[in-house]
Amino acid sequence: MAIIKKQRLKDKAAFRRILPLVSITLLGVFLLMFLLRFNSSSNFVTPPSDDFVEVSSIRSGSRSHVRQILSLPKQTELSVQLEKRNQMPPRNLDLYPSLAKDHITIVLYVHNRPQYLKVAVDSLSRVVGINETLLIVSHDGFFEEMNKVVEGIRYCQVKQIFAPYSPHVFPNSFPGVSSTDCKGKDDAKAKHCKGTPDQYGNHRSPKIVSLKHHWWWMMNTVWDGLKETKNHNGHILFIEEDHYIYPNAYRNLQILTELKPHKCPHCYAANLAPCNVNAKGEGWDSLIAERMGNVGYTFNRTVWRKIHKKSSEFCFFDEYNWDITMWATVYPSFGNPVFTLRGPRTSAVHFGKCGLHQGQGEAKACIDNGMVNFDVEEIDRVANINSDWEVQVFKNQPGYKAGFKGWGGWGDKRDHQLCLSFAQMYHS
Repeated sequence: MAIIKKQRLKDKAAFRRILPLVSITLLGVFLLMFLLRFNSSSNFVTPPSDDFVEVSSIRSGSRSHVRQILSLPKQTELSVQLEKRNQMPPRNLDLYPSLAKDHITIVLYVHNRPQYLKVAVDSLSRVVGINETLLIVSHDGFFEEMNKVVEGIRYCQVKQIFAPYSPHVFPNSFPGVSSTDCKGKDDAKAKHCKGTPDQYGNHRSPKIVSLKHHWWWMMNTVWDGLKETKNHNGHILFIEEDHYIYPNAYRNLQILTELKPHKCPHCYAANLAPCNVNAKGEGWDSLIAERMGNVGYTFNRTVWRKIHKKSSEFCFFDEYNWDITMWATVYPSFGNPVFTLRGPRTSAVHFGKCGLHQGQGEAKACIDNGMVNFDVEEIDRVANINSDWEVQVFKNQPGYKAGFKGWGGWGDKRDHQLCLSFAQMYHS
């Protein structure tokens, strides 16, 4: 009995000796976790300017989604209304009450080219399987004619979202045009105006920067903000208003996304069209792995997380085109070539002859004779990808070389700040 008591006293003494060591270790772990979390959040924080207001919460549905202070522009009445409209449920639920299992959500992002949009929407109406999925139309601001075109869609579930911080929603202040903004190559000190020029000495153009802002806001909102998609782990297809989609596009995409993990495990995405927008495909009996294109591209949440982690690279690179920004700085930062998988025949065509927001009226639309005539062959009306095909890899492709600094147009610190805020909107 005495021996047992003696052993217990030894155990207690040993426990007292190691207790301080355990406590210090645990305290160190908690401190390290706090510092890492603080540093990851602080990467997005920039000092607010007079054009911005601190927002303590952003609401997603009925939930307060964020408790972190963001710097966002003071909202106009229209901006507030658009943000509320973004919470509305999809239309056509009475016609299509449920979505197919493992469906691929389609996101159509648009600007203000109604003639283009009519062509794209009409092509989607002929896509086999379109009634099985959800179509999200993301607007760069609000334009009544564009809204009417989308409201006429009856062939699937449709949800419209409107960029509430689009320059087009702010006619008299940032991110739109402000009377105090510098223009052209103004000297800010001499002119007493606001703005930071790009690397070529040019100040921002709201019409131009809106393209990159809209794409980035859309991506963050679709993947992390919308009730309908924030928990979607499958692929999402992204197309634009000047893309003509072939009838076999959706079925081909389903095959490609199923084959990708096995046929091309190093591929990040699947594409409906070649990265060369003027190409129609090789017509070979093989799949193609090449540089990721910007016509009909689709990827999953794993890839989005990798992109989102590169928010600083995206937001600070002096280039107003979102796709060139991705090719020149975001994708290279992944460390490995970013390949996409596609078929040997295109399932989507870029038909726009002019960029930005041109082609808005009947007479000015960049469409031959006011319409588009595509001769879709019978082979392109049904799925035409063979699961037994091997993959042909295009390794050496033209692209932006190391040292490319961008074409500019994205030098204003306020745009960087807004861009970073979009990246943090739905994250605590």
